[in-house]
Amino acid sequence: MKKDLTLVILAAGMGSRFGGLKQVEPIGPNGEFIIDYSIYDAIRAGFTKVVFIIKKENYDLFRETIGSRIEDKIKVEYAFQDINDIPNVIDIPEERVKPWGTGHAVLSARDVVEGNFVMINSDDFYGKDAYLKIKEFFDNNDDPNCYSMVAFRVKNTMTENGSVKRGVCESENGYLTNIIESSIERVENDIVASPLDGREKFNVKENALVSMNFFGFTPKMFDTLKVGLEEFLINNKEDLSKCEYLIPDVVFEEIKNGKKVKVLESTDKWLGVTYKEDKPFVVDNIKKLIEKGEYPYDLWK
Repeated sequence: MKKDLTLVILAAGMGSRFGGLKQVEPIGPNGEFIIDYSIYDAIRAGFTKVVFIIKKENYDLFRETIGSRIEDKIKVEYAFQDINDIPNVIDIPEERVKPWGTGHAVLSARDVVEGNFVMINSDDFYGKDAYLKIKEFFDNNDDPNCYSMVAFRVKNTMTENGSVKRGVCESENGYLTNIIESSIERVENDIVASPLDGREKFNVKENALVSMNFFGFTPKMFDTLKVGLEEFLINNKEDLSKCEYLIPDVVFEEIKNGKKVKVLESTDKWLGVTYKEDKPFVVDNIKKLIEKGEYPYDLWK
């Protein structure tokens, strides 16, 4: 039986970028953004709703620029990430200006997401295969304690223009056992991962699987995030100006507590404008996909 599935897009960082930074750089022939192709792929995979997590002050601009394009294609809702939307266990320091990370962002959608959901970054092009595989997973999964993640081969997620942040995955029998958040780049003939927590660098094989924040969750995750955020704030009360409550860290804790995360592999190639020099490559590859018939020339016509 087909089940409803919501696409949750982390877009709270996009508001300040409407002046031309990477997340809203047109990459399609009719001014389409990367986020447009993500939504298109989700719709044709069978997703039934999209939720944009944004800053409240950017609602009108965001809806006019992106949301209105798709309101007749799929159900659309908005959630607002607010720095003050936290448990009353700490005082927010004056120097804290940003919200509390991706875990906090997803929790912001708790009142507009009812069933299973998939979270993605707003500025990553994942390819249609990822959406099809995670939709199939949820169509056949009845365990509320089993999550999923689409992983990509590291060689398909890199840019020639510098390093990228990826989560190097470790798995056993098809289930995730660990994620090492790292900065990854090519050094001569090697792919080198530098863990963000300061651990020693290590080499990564070309076909190693990495995470790019493409996770599938059941509603159980909202309960986990709510409890976890309170603990996170208390445990980091000495570093509240910079600390971040991140989804990969939450997922890793869930694994340690007995939750299962099914690893779904995609062989599609990631596209993204991590550096300004990346844009011509992305535009050219989108053009090639259109020429192959993967996407229409005018995405929302």
